Amino acid sequence: MTTIANTTTASGPAPSIKTRQQAMWASGDFAVIGTTLQIVGENLCEAIDLRAGERVLDVAAGNGNATLAAARRFARVTSTDYVPALLERGRARAGAEGLDVTFEVADAEALPYPSATFDVVLSTFGVMFAPDHAQSASELRRVCRLGGRIGLASWTPEGFLGELLRVVATYVPPPPGVRSPLLWGTRAHVQDLFADAVSIEHTVRYFAFRYESPAHWIDIFRQFYGPVHKAFATLDTDGQASFEADLIALLRRADRGGAGGLVVPGEYLETVIIR
Repeated sequence: MTTIANTTTASGPAPSIKTRQQAMWASGDFAVIGTTLQIVGENLCEAIDLRAGERVLDVAAGNGNATLAAARRFARVTSTDYVPALLERGRARAGAEGLDVTFEVADAEALPYPSATFDVVLSTFGVMFAPDHAQSASELRRVCRLGGRIGLASWTPEGFLGELLRVVATYVPPPPGVRSPLLWGTRAHVQDLFADAVSIEHTVRYFAFRYESPAHWIDIFRQFYGPVHKAFATLDTDGQASFEADLIALLRRADRGGAGGLVVPGEYLETVIIR
Protein backbone atom coordinates (compact mmCIF):
# COMPACT_ATOMS: atom_id res chain seq x y z
CA MET A 1 0.00 0.00 0.00
CA THR A 2 1.24 3.54 -0.75
CA THR A 3 0.17 6.96 0.43
CA ILE A 4 0.80 10.36 -1.12
CA ALA A 5 0.57 13.81 0.41
CA ASN A 6 1.45 17.26 -0.88
CA THR A 7 3.54 19.56 1.27
CA THR A 8 3.97 23.22 0.46
CA THR A 9 7.42 23.81 -0.97
CA ALA A 10 9.35 26.69 0.53
CA SER A 11 10.99 29.31 -1.65
CA GLY A 12 14.74 28.92 -1.87
CA PRO A 13 17.39 31.63 -2.09
CA ALA A 14 17.04 31.90 -5.87
CA PRO A 15 13.42 31.15 -6.82
CA SER A 16 13.83 32.08 -10.49
CA ILE A 17 16.72 29.64 -10.87
CA LYS A 18 14.82 26.94 -9.00
CA THR A 19 11.75 27.48 -11.15
CA ARG A 20 13.85 26.99 -14.26
CA GLN A 21 15.42 23.85 -12.83
CA GLN A 22 12.06 22.44 -11.82
CA ALA A 23 10.69 23.03 -15.31
CA MET A 24 13.75 21.36 -16.82
CA TRP A 25 13.42 18.18 -14.75
CA ALA A 26 9.67 18.11 -15.38
CA SER A 27 10.27 18.23 -19.14
CA GLY A 28 10.53 15.02 -21.13
CA ASP A 29 10.09 12.07 -18.79
CA PHE A 30 13.16 11.46 -16.64
CA ALA A 31 11.57 8.30 -15.23
CA VAL A 32 12.34 6.51 -18.51
CA ILE A 33 16.05 7.02 -17.86
CA GLY A 34 15.78 6.97 -14.08
CA THR A 35 14.60 3.38 -13.93
CA THR A 36 17.81 2.24 -15.63
CA LEU A 37 19.75 3.60 -12.63
CA GLN A 38 18.07 1.31 -10.10
CA ILE A 39 21.26 -0.55 -9.26
CA VAL A 40 22.74 2.67 -7.83
CA GLY A 41 20.02 2.82 -5.18
CA GLU A 42 20.49 -0.85 -4.35
CA ASN A 43 24.24 -0.40 -3.94
CA LEU A 44 23.78 2.70 -1.78
CA CYS A 45 21.43 0.90 0.60
CA GLU A 46 24.00 -1.85 1.01
CA ALA A 47 26.84 0.64 1.51
CA ILE A 48 24.90 2.44 4.22
CA ASP A 49 24.04 -0.89 5.91
CA LEU A 50 20.32 -0.22 5.94
CA ARG A 51 18.28 -2.06 8.59
CA ALA A 52 14.64 -3.15 8.56
CA GLY A 53 12.40 -0.73 10.42
CA GLU A 54 14.67 2.31 10.07
CA ARG A 55 13.10 5.66 9.18
CA VAL A 56 14.42 6.65 5.76
CA LEU A 57 14.07 9.88 3.79
CA ASP A 58 14.88 9.89 0.07
CA VAL A 59 15.62 13.49 -1.00
CA ALA A 60 15.18 14.61 -4.62
CA ALA A 61 14.12 11.02 -5.18
CA GLY A 62 13.01 11.34 -8.79
CA ASN A 63 11.04 8.23 -9.69
CA GLY A 64 12.25 6.42 -6.60
CA ASN A 65 15.29 4.20 -7.13
CA ALA A 66 16.72 4.59 -3.62
CA THR A 67 13.16 4.71 -2.29
CA LEU A 68 12.34 1.28 -3.68
CA ALA A 69 15.68 -0.17 -2.64
CA ALA A 70 15.09 0.94 0.96
CA ALA A 71 11.46 -0.22 1.01
CA ARG A 72 12.51 -3.64 -0.30
CA ARG A 73 14.67 -3.88 2.82
CA PHE A 74 11.59 -3.23 5.01
CA ALA A 75 12.54 0.29 6.02
CA ARG A 76 9.89 2.96 6.69
CA VAL A 77 10.42 5.23 3.70
CA THR A 78 9.36 8.77 2.84
CA SER A 79 10.13 9.69 -0.78
CA THR A 80 10.37 13.38 -1.73
CA ASP A 81 10.92 15.48 -4.84
CA TYR A 82 9.83 18.90 -6.10
CA VAL A 83 8.51 17.44 -9.37
CA PRO A 84 5.13 15.84 -8.57
CA ALA A 85 5.00 13.84 -11.82
CA LEU A 86 8.20 12.00 -10.89
CA LEU A 87 6.79 11.12 -7.47
CA GLU A 88 3.72 9.68 -9.19
CA ARG A 89 5.96 7.42 -11.24
CA GLY A 90 7.68 6.28 -8.04
CA ARG A 91 4.30 5.72 -6.43
CA ALA A 92 3.20 3.52 -9.32
CA ARG A 93 6.40 1.48 -9.06
CA ALA A 94 5.96 1.01 -5.31
CA GLY A 95 2.33 0.06 -5.78
CA ALA A 96 3.24 -2.56 -8.36
CA GLU A 97 5.52 -4.22 -5.81
CA GLY A 98 3.13 -3.80 -2.89
CA LEU A 99 5.61 -1.61 -1.01
CA ASP A 100 4.42 0.70 1.77
CA VAL A 101 5.94 4.13 0.98
CA THR A 102 4.90 7.71 1.73
CA PHE A 103 5.38 10.16 -1.16
CA GLU A 104 5.53 13.91 -0.46
CA VAL A 105 6.35 16.95 -2.57
CA ALA A 106 9.26 18.73 -0.87
CA ASP A 107 12.16 21.06 -1.64
CA ALA A 108 15.62 19.73 -0.80
CA GLU A 109 16.59 23.18 0.50
CA ALA A 110 13.63 23.42 2.89
CA LEU A 111 12.58 19.96 4.02
CA PRO A 112 9.24 20.06 5.88
CA TYR A 113 10.25 17.74 8.71
CA PRO A 114 11.32 18.28 12.32
CA SER A 115 14.98 17.95 13.16
CA ALA A 116 16.34 14.44 13.80
CA THR A 117 13.28 12.74 12.26
CA PHE A 118 15.12 10.11 10.23
CA ASP A 119 17.69 7.39 10.88
CA VAL A 120 18.88 7.44 7.25
CA VAL A 121 18.78 10.15 4.57
CA LEU A 122 19.50 9.19 0.96
CA SER A 123 19.91 10.98 -2.35
CA THR A 124 20.98 9.47 -5.67
CA PHE A 125 21.89 12.06 -8.32
CA GLY A 126 19.28 14.37 -6.81
CA VAL A 127 20.33 16.79 -4.09
CA MET A 128 23.48 17.56 -6.09
CA PHE A 129 21.32 19.63 -8.47
CA ALA A 130 19.87 21.91 -5.75
CA PRO A 131 21.14 25.48 -6.35
CA ASP A 132 22.25 26.24 -2.78
CA HIS A 133 24.70 23.52 -1.82
CA ALA A 134 25.26 24.67 1.75
CA GLN A 135 21.54 24.99 2.46
CA SER A 136 20.62 21.60 1.05
CA ALA A 137 23.49 19.93 2.93
CA SER A 138 22.34 21.68 6.10
CA GLU A 139 18.84 20.28 5.59
CA LEU A 140 20.15 16.75 5.12
CA ARG A 141 22.07 17.05 8.38
CA ARG A 142 19.18 18.65 10.23
CA VAL A 143 16.58 15.96 9.53
CA CYS A 144 19.03 13.10 10.22
CA ARG A 145 19.37 12.10 13.87
CA LEU A 146 22.74 12.16 15.58
CA GLY A 147 24.39 8.82 14.92
CA GLY A 148 22.29 8.37 11.79
CA ARG A 149 23.64 8.04 8.25
CA ILE A 150 23.48 10.10 5.09
CA GLY A 151 24.07 8.27 1.81
CA LEU A 152 24.78 10.08 -1.45
CA ALA A 153 25.50 9.14 -5.05
CA SER A 154 26.83 12.04 -7.13
CA TRP A 155 28.26 12.21 -10.64
CA THR A 156 31.92 13.22 -10.72
CA PRO A 157 33.40 16.07 -12.79
CA GLU A 158 35.84 13.65 -14.44
CA GLY A 159 33.21 11.10 -15.44
CA PHE A 160 30.90 10.82 -18.42
CA LEU A 161 28.10 12.90 -16.88
CA GLY A 162 30.60 15.62 -16.06
CA GLU A 163 31.65 15.70 -19.70
CA LEU A 164 28.03 15.60 -20.85
CA LEU A 165 26.99 18.54 -18.69
CA ARG A 166 29.97 20.55 -19.94
CA VAL A 167 28.89 19.91 -23.54
CA VAL A 168 25.36 21.02 -22.66
CA ALA A 169 26.75 24.17 -20.99
CA THR A 170 28.58 25.22 -24.16
CA TYR A 171 25.21 25.48 -25.91
CA VAL A 172 22.97 26.50 -23.00
CA PRO A 173 25.09 28.19 -20.32
CA PRO A 174 23.92 27.74 -16.72
CA PRO A 175 22.60 30.78 -14.83
CA PRO A 176 25.41 33.00 -13.53
CA GLY A 177 26.43 32.49 -9.93
CA VAL A 178 25.14 28.92 -9.65
CA ARG A 179 27.74 26.45 -8.40
CA SER A 180 28.28 23.33 -10.46
CA PRO A 181 26.31 20.28 -9.25
CA LEU A 182 29.40 18.23 -10.09
CA LEU A 183 31.14 19.61 -6.99
CA TRP A 184 29.10 17.05 -5.03
CA GLY A 185 31.13 14.43 -6.86
CA THR A 186 34.38 15.66 -5.29
CA ARG A 187 35.66 14.58 -1.90
CA ALA A 188 36.82 18.06 -0.87
CA HIS A 189 33.44 19.70 -1.45
CA VAL A 190 31.52 17.03 0.46
CA GLN A 191 34.04 17.23 3.31
CA ASP A 192 33.42 20.99 3.49
CA LEU A 193 29.63 20.63 3.40
CA PHE A 194 29.63 18.00 6.17
CA ALA A 195 32.62 19.17 8.20
CA ASP A 196 30.92 18.29 11.50
CA ALA A 197 30.34 14.64 10.56
CA VAL A 198 31.66 11.83 12.75
CA SER A 199 32.99 10.12 9.63
CA ILE A 200 32.78 10.34 5.83
CA GLU A 201 33.66 7.45 3.53
CA HIS A 202 33.87 7.77 -0.25
CA THR A 203 33.85 5.03 -2.88
CA VAL A 204 34.24 5.62 -6.61
CA ARG A 205 31.75 3.52 -8.54
CA TYR A 206 30.63 3.20 -12.17
CA PHE A 207 27.23 2.92 -13.74
CA ALA A 208 27.21 1.56 -17.31
CA PHE A 209 24.90 3.36 -19.74
CA ARG A 210 23.87 0.59 -22.15
CA TYR A 211 22.19 1.53 -25.43
CA GLU A 212 22.05 0.19 -28.97
CA SER A 213 24.24 2.92 -30.44
CA PRO A 214 25.16 6.62 -30.00
CA ALA A 215 22.13 7.51 -32.13
CA HIS A 216 19.87 5.44 -29.84
CA TRP A 217 21.30 7.15 -26.74
CA ILE A 218 20.68 10.58 -28.28
CA ASP A 219 17.13 9.64 -29.23
CA ILE A 220 16.34 8.58 -25.65
CA PHE A 221 18.12 11.46 -23.91
CA ARG A 222 16.73 14.04 -26.34
CA GLN A 223 13.20 12.92 -25.46
CA PHE A 224 13.51 12.22 -21.77
CA TYR A 225 16.59 13.72 -20.01
CA GLY A 226 15.82 17.28 -18.89
CA PRO A 227 19.16 19.02 -19.60
CA VAL A 228 19.53 17.46 -23.07
CA HIS A 229 15.83 17.79 -23.87
CA LYS A 230 15.81 21.49 -22.98
CA ALA A 231 19.05 22.18 -24.87
CA PHE A 232 17.66 20.73 -28.09
CA ALA A 233 14.42 22.68 -27.60
CA THR A 234 16.34 25.94 -27.13
CA LEU A 235 18.62 25.64 -30.19
CA ASP A 236 17.86 26.42 -33.82
CA THR A 237 18.35 23.83 -36.56
CA ASP A 238 22.06 24.52 -37.01
CA GLY A 239 22.64 24.57 -33.28
CA GLN A 240 20.85 21.24 -32.86
CA ALA A 241 22.99 19.66 -35.57
CA SER A 242 26.18 20.94 -33.93
CA PHE A 243 25.03 19.82 -30.49
CA GLU A 244 24.18 16.34 -31.79
CA ALA A 245 27.57 16.04 -33.47
CA ASP A 246 29.35 16.95 -30.23
CA LEU A 247 27.26 14.40 -28.31
CA ILE A 248 28.08 11.66 -30.81
CA ALA A 249 31.78 12.50 -30.56
CA LEU A 250 31.60 12.32 -26.75
CA LEU A 251 29.77 8.99 -26.85
CA ARG A 252 32.24 7.48 -29.28
CA ARG A 253 35.19 8.55 -27.11
CA ALA A 254 33.58 7.07 -24.00
CA ASP A 255 32.19 3.89 -25.55
CA ARG A 256 33.58 0.57 -24.29
CA GLY A 257 31.04 -1.65 -26.02
CA GLY A 258 32.28 -1.52 -29.59
CA ALA A 259 30.34 -3.50 -32.16
CA GLY A 260 28.28 -5.18 -29.45
CA GLY A 261 26.35 -2.01 -28.60
CA LEU A 262 27.04 1.21 -26.75
CA VAL A 263 28.45 0.80 -23.22
CA VAL A 264 29.54 4.03 -21.54
CA PRO A 265 30.92 3.89 -17.96
CA GLY A 266 29.55 6.73 -15.85
CA GLU A 267 31.75 7.47 -12.84
CA TYR A 268 30.07 8.56 -9.62
CA LEU A 269 31.06 9.12 -6.00
CA GLU A 270 29.25 7.06 -3.40
CA THR A 271 29.43 8.74 0.00
CA VAL A 272 28.40 7.45 3.43
CA ILE A 273 28.30 10.06 6.20
CA ILE A 274 27.83 9.30 9.89
CA ARG A 275 26.20 12.18 11.78
